[in-house]
Amino acid sequence: MNTFQLDGAEVPFDDGDTLMVAAVRAGRHVPHLCWHPRLGQSGACRLCTVRVDGRLAAACTTRAAPGLVVENRTPDLDGRRRMLVQMLFVEGNHFCPGCEKSGDCRLQAAGYELGMTGPAFEEFHPQRPVDASHAQLWLEFNRCILCKLCVRASHEIDGKDVFAIGGHGIGTRLLVNSPSGLLADSALAPDDFAAQVCPVGAILPKRRGFAVPIGSRRVDVEDAAADAIAAADAAAPASEPDDARR
Repeated sequence: MNTFQLDGAEVPFDDGDTLMVAAVRAGRHVPHLCWHPRLGQSGACRLCTVRVDGRLAAACTTRAAPGLVVENRTPDLDGRRRMLVQMLFVEGNHFCPGCEKSGDCRLQAAGYELGMTGPAFEEFHPQRPVDASHAQLWLEFNRCILCKLCVRASHEIDGKDVFAIGGHGIGTRLLVNSPSGLLADSALAPDDFAAQVCPVGAILPKRRGFAVPIGSRRVDVEDAAADAIAAADAAAPASEPDDARR
């Protein structure tokens, strides 16, 4: 069986596997935000950056190959990740104690896991609109981290193309595909995968806030954050064939 080294351990892989897919299958955790086992490759957030034979590469887009030496959890790589998470926190409005996603948020979990104790940078405090036009869902643009998970889920799984990314630089933003630009006029339904895949609190169902008590959510406990995320990835179904996504 083909293998590569991940932090000194031999990890088996199948032809076509990325480093991330092989690592998850082997029960090894690589920090990430924009990767999901049901979706194709993206490389949007770069939190999964590893060192492959001495060069930096995204684990979610890099194909596994025999004999590769991959470094994952090193002080310098985790330092890079911590800085990325700190920048994501200050770029949006992420006030965890008041967010319905608290305790089940991958950005929050990444902060716990990487030892983030503060924002480290000046906060932007953007004032972006909240789209509450949909009868069953609402969209909080202030929390969006531009991971593109909802964009890809709507295209690859739901076949609706409800979301897109527009703009450049600091003006980059999530767009809703509807005549008015509002969620109410889009094809998004509550049971769509795109409505459920958001790793933060940007897309949420209405009238179901704080349904799971604080203390019972999967990343309420700081030391369990990485284990909870790894378990969720391992339990999710693998990517579907291209034909099945249409």
